[in-house]
Amino acid sequence: MDAIFARLEDIFRAVLLDDSLTLTPETSGKDFEAWDSLTHVTLMVHAERAFGIQFTSSEISGWQNAGELAQLIERRLRQKEPA
Repeated sequence: MDAIFARLEDIFRAVLLDDSLTLTPETSGKDFEAWDSLTHVTLMVHAERAFGIQFTSSEISGWQNAGELAQLIERRLRQKEPA
C-alpha cells in the first residue's frame, strides 16, 4: 500500500500543480480549491495509466478520499494478478 500511496502522491502533485502536497488517507477534494469534477476525472485517468488498470464509472465517482482510492487501486491490482 505504501508504494501505491507514493505513486498517487506523485499523480496528485502533478495534476494539482503542487510539488509540496503531502497525500494522506484523508486527503479529499475539500482540501483543494482547484479540485473540481474535471480534476477528479483527470486524477482517475492518470491513476489508470500509472497502475495499468481501468475503473468503472461508479468507481470513478465512488471514492471520497485518497485512502479509499488507494484501496480501490489495490483491489484492482489484485484482480489483475494471474490465478
